[in-house]
Amino acid sequence: MQGKVALVTGGSRGLGAAIAEALAKEGADVAISYVASAEKARTVVEKLKARGVRALAVQSDQADMAAAKPLVEQVVAHFGKLDILVNNAAVVAQGQRVDDPALDVAVLDHQWQVNVMGVVATTRAAAPVLADGGRIIFIGSLSGTHALFPGVADYAGSKAAINGYARGVARDLGPRNITVNVVQPGVMPTDMMKTVFGDAAPPDELLNQHAIRRIATLGEVSDLVCFLAGPSAGYITGGVLDIAGGIGT
Repeated sequence: MQGKVALVTGGSRGLGAAIAEALAKEGADVAISYVASAEKARTVVEKLKARGVRALAVQSDQADMAAAKPLVEQVVAHFGKLDILVNNAAVVAQGQRVDDPALDVAVLDHQWQVNVMGVVATTRAAAPVLADGGRIIFIGSLSGTHALFPGVADYAGSKAAINGYARGVARDLGPRNITVNVVQPGVMPTDMMKTVFGDAAPPDELLNQHAIRRIATLGEVSDLVCFLAGPSAGYITGGVLDIAGGIGT
């Protein structure tokens, strides 16, 4: 990926940081966006630059649709172009059933705003400037196609919406040889997992649903993203790829 420029939203920590580092390892220059983790973002940028690539961190709130265009413009102004967009930033709100009298609607609405409308805004902003032959990769979730336990309706719905949107974008951008795919991880060791399970390990009830009885590593998921972003994946588009150890099969 020498000479390629990538933007990874939500790249200051967790899977986003792992994807940014994996792309840099392959030679890509990488921009990351973050909301509030400025120090973590600086640390990621330092790690990327240590690999001999150019790197940039941009503060941008994906909940604000108006922030998407300035984010993309800043990346293009800094690097001169954009080849790869990884729509990684997302939030998770799970645990309450839709008939819960105390349902926190505001939190769920914010989740839809970040996970769907913010992603749509970033994609719209990037599509006109993305280089022909470029790549768009959405980080979805296995919840987009499998509701494995109660309390995930809104989160699952937000990720399912991205699957349909990505297929449509793949059709729109196919004439420019831009591939568009969704990567659906299962459970990973991220802050999102802590939001759901706290500091406890994933319960046996969940692990027992996996054909390979463990959770994914960040490296496994970021390697798949790198493959889809690379030259060998030029004929893969409109796909929704699970990387979840066979859960739900």
